[in-house]
Amino acid sequence: MKAFVMKGIGKVGFADKPIPTPGPNDAIIKATRGLICTSDAHTVHGAIGPRENLTLGHEAVGIVHQVGAEVRQFKPGDRVVAGAITPDWGDLASQAGFSSQSGAALGGWKFANIKDGTFAEFFHVNDADANLAAIPAGVSDEAAVYCCDMMSTGFKAAENGDIPIGGAVAVFALGAVGLMAVAGARLRGAGLIIGVDAVAKRQELARVYGADAIVDFSREDVVARIMQLTDGRGVDCAIEALGSEEAFQNAVKVTKPGGVISNAGYHGKGEVVGIPRLEWGVGMAEKTIRTLLCPGGRLRMERMLRILKSGRIDPTPMTTHVFKFDQLERAFEMMDKKLDGIIKPLIVFA
Repeated sequence: MKAFVMKGIGKVGFADKPIPTPGPNDAIIKATRGLICTSDAHTVHGAIGPRENLTLGHEAVGIVHQVGAEVRQFKPGDRVVAGAITPDWGDLASQAGFSSQSGAALGGWKFANIKDGTFAEFFHVNDADANLAAIPAGVSDEAAVYCCDMMSTGFKAAENGDIPIGGAVAVFALGAVGLMAVAGARLRGAGLIIGVDAVAKRQELARVYGADAIVDFSREDVVARIMQLTDGRGVDCAIEALGSEEAFQNAVKVTKPGGVISNAGYHGKGEVVGIPRLEWGVGMAEKTIRTLLCPGGRLRMERMLRILKSGRIDPTPMTTHVFKFDQLERAFEMMDKKLDGIIKPLIVFA
């Protein structure tokens, strides 16, 4: 089969690989649709260290091709989504409620980290009964693929924020995760949602997904404007959805005492992420910082799919570009360099 791989730091391309085979609890999926994530670019640039001949990608849906002898919930021909996070559910971290960290820090993140990812004609899913979910009739592959990461991560950022009904939320960076954080904040009952970004298309989509106000960091002082919008009080929850130290520090600054900074961004550069000391209340302002790696598992994916089936959210407007599988190298370059206003590129396998 063909696979799109990281050949080394800064190098990508296609390679021939054997079709994987399942263990007794595993499944092999024939990919139909996929999405490129900015974290794929971080990986290629060395954020998690060198990788050679590693298949990239962690957002994909497809058709069950083969299952192991112990798989009970799925059979060949089923249309399924695999979460970007595929934990080992017997691990102690999973049993403690932190399945994304199973085995080690970030250990639930297997695709394109510690095993081949989803940018291949076929991909392997461990613990299939627990990590796959059936896509309901009426939900398209193009929509379902957003459950893997963007919806799950953005919604978890809102969930981690403990947003009170009627509360104020600021979302820093309106890429796909930030847009889904906006949508998640709306679903959680926020009364004021402020989106922070300078790109017009992202600002427009943020309003579609529930933003009440937009702060353009290229034109105004972000902290001053958010404090003005909240009558000087600050927000109940600030969501950092970029992985930028400046955005993270601004999130701390605009969060009111007792509020929550919910970090969903992938901080792929540097050794230290600083906290602004005074706005942190010199450590005593009771501001909670929560980090996340999106949850995995069938239950999580089924909940995301239920949101789609009910029509509460349509993620497909975030798809700005569509590429065939054999065009992945160009699609990756565009996503890496954020060319042509790209937000999410959809990959069509078949």
